[in-house]
Amino acid sequence: MILIVLFIAACFLAYSNGANDNFKGVATLFGSGITDYKKAINWATITTFAGAIAAIFLAEELVKNFSGKGLVPNELILSLTFAISIALGAAITVFIATKVGMPISTTHGLVGALFGAGVMAVGNDFNFIKLGKTFLIPLIVSPLMAATLSLIAYILLRFLRKKIGGTRNYDETYAMSFAGFSLQKILNGLHYLSSGIVSFARGLNDTPKIVGLLLIINALDIQWGMIAIAITMALGGLINAKKVGVTMSKKITPMNSSQGFTANTITGILVTTASIHGLPVSTTHVSVGSIFGIGVSTKKADLKMISKIVLSWILTLPIAAFISALLFKSLEYIL
Repeated sequence: MILIVLFIAACFLAYSNGANDNFKGVATLFGSGITDYKKAINWATITTFAGAIAAIFLAEELVKNFSGKGLVPNELILSLTFAISIALGAAITVFIATKVGMPISTTHGLVGALFGAGVMAVGNDFNFIKLGKTFLIPLIVSPLMAATLSLIAYILLRFLRKKIGGTRNYDETYAMSFAGFSLQKILNGLHYLSSGIVSFARGLNDTPKIVGLLLIINALDIQWGMIAIAITMALGGLINAKKVGVTMSKKITPMNSSQGFTANTITGILVTTASIHGLPVSTTHVSVGSIFGIGVSTKKADLKMISKIVLSWILTLPIAAFISALLFKSLEYIL
């Protein structure tokens, strides 16, 4: 029975993750008017699911990191209450954020939950050094790096466009052709491709983090675990992604297709690279950072909305830690 509770808790986390995160890869497609919401979320679902399945072969290091190994003593890793507390603590935090339309990081929620349950269980035996080095530093650095690279990349692409004589129509589309093809159609195709890369990278990066919880007590074979999480994540995105999707697409900054393409390309490169090297960066932080970088370059970023998003990021870790610690203590008492 307790194994079933753990599995349900992990699936709830996967559902919440999908609801909060799945649309982020295609936010610029919707935000720049290239496609409507339904087509965007369908594309996100397909490519995210593909990334989740690819994680079976490419992301074992992240599975190990998010099982809690190295953060707490090995005997605690075998505790069912520890695993359930982490899954539910992160899931509840992400689900609340989704309901209010804030794009937060599931990674951040998991780190907070690991911290809360871990410290409640072992106190000073918790490995604070590894927490900072393996988890917190990549989470802090990644959005700053994304914003900087996105800003630089867009400035360079804008300079290149002017050099080759590219002009825009009144509706912000490109008028010139290349090898007989409309430059705007080529750009839109590349934008779809870059959005697919971001969504694929997100599935690749996030699925192992959740599966790591199931492997704490060898509750499920890694392949079947990732498939179950991938399906639940897809459902979360299809059913509950719209509120966060509108925030990402419409409220950070207005953008055209070339700006969206630039932001998604930077996000895809950073998240994919991090996944392969086992670094637990947040797709949310990277994606928001990239879009914000575009907003800075065009001087159209909504700083009030950005400040609200950053505040939600700051609150994610302590809220998840508190919920997880409370759950751990309660489950310990009940069981």
